[in-house]
Order: sequence, then structure tokens, then C-alpha cells
Amino acid sequence: MTSRPPVPIDESATPAGATRRIGGMPGSVGVALRTSNSGLLALSLAVGAAAAGFAVLFRWLIRIFTLLFSGHADYAAVPGAGNPSLPGLGRWFVVLVPVVAGLLYGPLVHFFAREARGHGVPEVMFAVSHRGGRIAPQVAAVKALASALCIGGGGSVGREGPIVQIGSALGSTAGRLLKVPEVRLRVLVACGAAAGIAATFNAPLAGVFFAMELILADFTAQSFGMVVLASVAASVIGRAVLGDTPFLRLPPFSVGHPAEYLLFAVLGLVAGGVGVGFTKVLYAIEDLCDRLWRGPEWLRPAVGGVVLGLLLLVLPQMYGVGYPVLGNAVDGRYAVAFLALLLVGKMVATSLTIGIGGSGGVFAPSLFIGAMLGAGFGQTAHALAPGIAGPVGAYGLIGMGAVFAGAARAPITAVIILFELTGEYTIILPLMAAIVLATGISHRLSPDTIYTLKLRRRGVALGRPEAIVMPQPRAQVRDVMRPVPAAVSERATLAEVAAALASTPFGILPVLAETGDYLGVVTARGVADALADGRHEAAAAALVTEIPSTIGESDTLENATEALSRNGTSALPVLSPEGVVVGWLDYRTLLTARHPA
Repeated sequence: MTSRPPVPIDESATPAGATRRIGGMPGSVGVALRTSNSGLLALSLAVGAAAAGFAVLFRWLIRIFTLLFSGHADYAAVPGAGNPSLPGLGRWFVVLVPVVAGLLYGPLVHFFAREARGHGVPEVMFAVSHRGGRIAPQVAAVKALASALCIGGGGSVGREGPIVQIGSALGSTAGRLLKVPEVRLRVLVACGAAAGIAATFNAPLAGVFFAMELILADFTAQSFGMVVLASVAASVIGRAVLGDTPFLRLPPFSVGHPAEYLLFAVLGLVAGGVGVGFTKVLYAIEDLCDRLWRGPEWLRPAVGGVVLGLLLLVLPQMYGVGYPVLGNAVDGRYAVAFLALLLVGKMVATSLTIGIGGSGGVFAPSLFIGAMLGAGFGQTAHALAPGIAGPVGAYGLIGMGAVFAGAARAPITAVIILFELTGEYTIILPLMAAIVLATGISHRLSPDTIYTLKLRRRGVALGRPEAIVMPQPRAQVRDVMRPVPAAVSERATLAEVAAALASTPFGILPVLAETGDYLGVVTARGVADALADGRHEAAAAALVTEIPSTIGESDTLENATEALSRNGTSALPVLSPEGVVVGWLDYRTLLTARHPA
């Protein structure tokens, strides 16, 4: 076989006589961490451990601020009581507390990390889908402090959204410090999210599926394995520090009558509608707050805290996360009318907390709302069909999972997290049925979830890009690759890199060392992030992204398509067996090869 002459290369940015080989430090620890599977494993474990540490710290901060502001470890357990440190105010202290908390976390969020406002999960979803997993490093500390102040100061929100954003920020920061490729950075972000959930709720499986189902939306074997390892590491640390007990304890449960499955099905359908309703109320109140407020954003939580405080005065059970109230409802200690009041009150209190600029999650509120709905449904079922309906607690638990599924549309996570939070397996069949029905009715009622609607209202559409049609599998890369574009020198300034990228159709160029060795690629997104981070003096060498999945000239076009997809880039260099850059391949070339003119 005669050898094919090499594809011509644009030499305009290459020193004379220089060769383009993979440079860097192949034997260094940094390269191993960035590119090898064992390196990704080590990073996943480290991120899991760090997220667990922050989860413990975050729970401690919530407890400290709750005790400081209310005088009780959990004010929802003693609703209506006064603050022992402020005996003259009696129960009226709850009007003042959200204002003071808002004066503290409002400026903190506004001036240091504005993405720390709100639930947190949509911001992580956006970072993964549109920013390659890049999250500002200060988000972890700001989110932990702001959310702890908000919850401790009476904000009726949950701690799952904050810990997801905290863990994700830790994973992103670790990856960016080591300059890992974007495809691996996304995995590390998911590892942080899973680890935060696992450590906070003592739910390692739920952490994994929350990250895979909501954050990554990608069940590849490698990413799943790394997320599992991070979740396990976080759970071990969390259990060692926080203990290993179920979140709720249910009495023995069994389905005594087949007709009871019809009751569970009806509950699932109703819960799906309630989950969608919670989403609508949340954003309606947020819109109302936006229309009414005309002052500086940093002051908004304090002024809005007056309204929140008056609501807490009327319904003190809304203070903080509210797990003691949830437990009482599942135990059947409230009348149906009061359960309905708590359900509506939680929707309004959570929406108001978010609307005034508070920081906290919506997962725990959706569980709270579901528990009120399920407990009320169970009591009503007992009154109408005493020979069929089972324990009220079982309906409360199923309502929790079904409302969350209706709001977030994450059925796998909903099933697993409710199982792990209770340790009760006998409830699994009716729980699965109700959650699937709730998810189905949610799809029928709304195109968005409680997380994605926040992004769509900003003009951000989440979703996987349309897959390109696979090219002819027998063709090889050498048959279709194009000349290598003008490379960027490692010493090029940020302005020079930006100017070079502006003239390319795909926003990506190779970077060469002064010796001519190939270092990696530089992308338009990397330049944009450098500008956003204020790194205006950065040289091209500091912007290099190393590619873990390379393309060889003898690879099939099908393999090349998979490599482009794994790396998340629109173009890649083609390497010879000796590591010399011999060509360039992009999506447009692949499509042209599949559909020649």
C-alpha cells in the first residue's frame, strides 16, 4: 500500500522546522489527574469528601443561626414560642428576625455571588449545560453562609438546593484548578452535587440519581461510576459525623386490600397537579415581588422580610425547613383543615422567601407540601372507606414523593430518596405507582419543571443538542480531515487569542509551545470565562484545554463523532500514531461526508 501524503498544514503560527507533538509533562501528577481514569477517580473521591465536609458545616451553620435568631434548636418544633433572649417581644420576635437576617445575607449575595440567590439547582443545571461546568469558586462559601442565615432567620426554604450548589461549586473549582477538560469538569460538578445530597440526607443512592437525572441528564458508565464513588465517600463521612438514622420512622405497613392501590393512584394524580401548582405559585409570587420592588437588590431581602415575618407570626410552623411539622403530619397529629392551611401556607412562605431574594432550596418544601396533602388524603380516605385505607403515615410518605415528582419531574430520584429517607421498603410498590402517575400528569399540565422554568424565563433552553446523523462507518478520518488552522502560540495574549478565535468558524484553535509541541486547544468559551473572571493578562498557555479523547487519522468517522461528542467541542485535531498533528476535523466536515453534495 502506498502511503498517503500528509495533509497540508498552515505554518503561519509555527516556528520553522518545529514538530507538533504532544508536549507537557506526561509523567506528572497534574497530567495524570487531568487525563487518566485513575486521576478522575481520585478527584471524584476528593470532591465527595470535600462536599461532605461542607454539608456538615452547612448543617452546623443552620443550627447555630437558628439558635441565635430564635433561641431554639428548631423553632418549627415549638411554633409560637418566644425567644428566651428577647422575653419582652414574646412571639413577635419572628417579625424582626427575617429583617435582620436579610440585612446580613442580602449584601453578601449581591456583592459577592449573585448566583447564590434562589434555589441553586437551576444555576448548576445551567453551568453544566451552557458553561461547561464552570462555577465561580466563591459560590460555595457565599451560598453556605447566605442560605444558613436565610433558613436560620425564618426563611421557609430547604437545604438541598444550597448543598447541591455548594458541592457543585467545589467540584468545579477543583477541576478548574487542575484545568481538566470540560467533559470531566461536568462529571466533577455532578460528583459534588451527589455528595452534598448523600451527606446531608444520609441518602447515597438518592444523591447519585439526583445528579444523574437532574444535573448531568446522562447515564454513561464512566460518569455514573465516578458519581457513585463521590456519593459513597460523602456518605461515609456524613454518617460518621451526623449518625446513621432514617429521616422518618413509619409504623409497619402493608397493603391490606387490593382496592387501596386505587387510592394511591388517585393520590398520585392529585399530587402531580399540586406539584405543578407549587411551581406556578412560586414564580407568580416571584414576579409580583419583582414588579413591586424598586429599591437596591441588596436591601430587598430585609424589606421583604417584614412581610415574611408577619406571615410567620400568623403561621409559625413555616419557620425554617419545617421537618418537625412534617413529622407531626405524617404521624396524623393534625386535622384535615389545618393540614390544608399548612399546605397553602408552605407554598406561599417558600415562594415569598425566594421572591424577596432569599437563598434556599425547594426540595424540602415540596416534601412538606406532599406530606400535608398525603396526610389529609389519608385521613379523608379513612373517613370514607375505613375498611380499605391503610395508615395515614403511608399516604403522607407517598404524597411527599409524588409532589416532588410532579414539581421536579425526577421519578427515579423521588422513589429512591423517599425509600432512603424512611428505610421502609414495604411502601415501595404504591410509592412507585403514585410517583409515575404524578410525573405523567405533570407532563400533561406543564412543559417545564420547577427547576427548568426558572431558566426558560431567562431565555435559556435546556436539552441535548440534536445528534448528527452517523457518517459512513467504513470511511476513515484521513479521508475527510481538513488542514490544521493557524495555531496560537502559548505566549499569545488574551486579546490576540480572542482575535484569532473570532476568525474561526467553530471557536476553537490548537495551541503550540515555542518548541512547536502541541499543548492542547483554546476555545471561545475559555476566553469568555477568562474575561468574566477578570484574568485579562492571561496568556494562551493558561487557557489551554487538554483533550482526553483524541482522534487518530486511521479512526472511523463513527469513532470520530463519538470523540467530538465526549469532548463537547465542535472540532478536534487529528493525530498521527507518533503524536504529530496532521489534520483537523469538525462537525461540518462529518456532516458533509455523510451527505456529499
